[in-house]
Amino acid sequence: MQLEGLLFQQLAATTELTGTEAYLVGGFVRDIFLKRNSKDIDVVVLGDGIEFAKTFANQFHEVHDFAVFKNFGTAMVKTASFEIEFVGARKESYNRNSRKPIVSPGTLEEDLSRRDFTVNALAIGLNKHNFGQLLDPFNGMEHLQEQLLKTPLEPGITFDDDPLRMMRAIRFAAQLNFHIHEETFAAIKAYKNRMQIVSFERITEELNKIILAKQPSIGLQLLHDSGLLSLVFPELMAMSGIEYVHGKGHKDNFIHTLQVLDQGAATTNNLWLRWAILLHDIGKPVCKKYIPGDGWTFHGHEDKGSRMVSRIFRRLKLPLNEKMKYVEQLVAMHHRPKVLAEEGVTDAAIRRLIVDAGDALDDLFTLCKADMTTKSEEKLKKYRNNLDKVRELVNEVEERDALRNWQPPVTGEDIMRCFGIGPSKQVGEIKEALREAILEGQVKNERLAALEFMLATAQSKGMEPVLTIAQLMN
Repeated sequence: MQLEGLLFQQLAATTELTGTEAYLVGGFVRDIFLKRNSKDIDVVVLGDGIEFAKTFANQFHEVHDFAVFKNFGTAMVKTASFEIEFVGARKESYNRNSRKPIVSPGTLEEDLSRRDFTVNALAIGLNKHNFGQLLDPFNGMEHLQEQLLKTPLEPGITFDDDPLRMMRAIRFAAQLNFHIHEETFAAIKAYKNRMQIVSFERITEELNKIILAKQPSIGLQLLHDSGLLSLVFPELMAMSGIEYVHGKGHKDNFIHTLQVLDQGAATTNNLWLRWAILLHDIGKPVCKKYIPGDGWTFHGHEDKGSRMVSRIFRRLKLPLNEKMKYVEQLVAMHHRPKVLAEEGVTDAAIRRLIVDAGDALDDLFTLCKADMTTKSEEKLKKYRNNLDKVRELVNEVEERDALRNWQPPVTGEDIMRCFGIGPSKQVGEIKEALREAILEGQVKNERLAALEFMLATAQSKGMEPVLTIAQLMN
């Protein structure tokens, strides 16, 4: 095949300078044939990969950065367009209690055999005698055409050696819309407990890629069917299935969640919004209750689910910062717009929604729209129309009252200065009364009106000011 560009010419020139053979391998080669853009290039050298990389970096003027990782026997070269990792061809053996292999020099075929799947075990020559020539010892091209994921070696060996490859199989199936070979999938089921030696950081890295896939349900359903979901995400697994009482069953909340996530994924690539969509009903299994005459209820699942987020994030080693708080917020609020649409809307309720949602307001409506999964076209149209009406009212109130990212026009500091007092229960009571009055529309969201309300409220409690409103306005 044609390898065009200065980069590949310089790699070929480096093989001449060093007298060492080198090959493009792995995902970059696969993506050439899938016509997918990739900036990560792996080069296997039949010799010292680090020394080869040093020679290449010294010769190629477009190198921006060069780093050596001696512990791994690799070197990384960064250009404006690519990140190139160099490594010597190797074979590996594993200790059963660790994913860290014992590495020794090997042939190109031995190196390719240790890769996860045949579609990633392709190589392209960079040498004078085989420049641009494809090497395919494990029928990877045939499997690419079949959209098939199969291990180069017996799958039990591949997964027993490195259990993370089971997550990678499912991730590739989701990203590429490939199917997993029957024997390979059977081995995932058989070796799933080996996942216990893998760190949650690595598991979650794969999980995030599955969630970011065009159709995340593919990967999540495979995790479910393989048994891996019970091990890596038991709270999500708990949503699967239908329970019956007196012949009455609730919907399968796992299937519902996958549908909602796919619908949300069609409109957003925001990883944390997708996490919020994935977790929006996570509290339902805990709150599930059958009430005779009423059927199945999930009262309080929004609050319960929001409080479960931090535990899930901690176990999965996800960031415990504003991203987690954002997910908690959306899970807690995901029913509010729907309730407003069903029960009728007041300006006060709209104001509260705007203030409580803050920066997440638009994302909240994205989640709510995705959360419509009825099979009835008539009901779906009604739900969407009602939600659109709520959105329109939000826009009107927001434009009129300027409540997005709302900060009270009178602060606790203002109250303490006005009455010459320190932090106290009285300050909190006045702030809360002012907040309620503004949200109920009794007081304009303006500083003068808010100061006048503050003064009247405080004086009704027997408090006397030491500053005038005019002084506070300056």
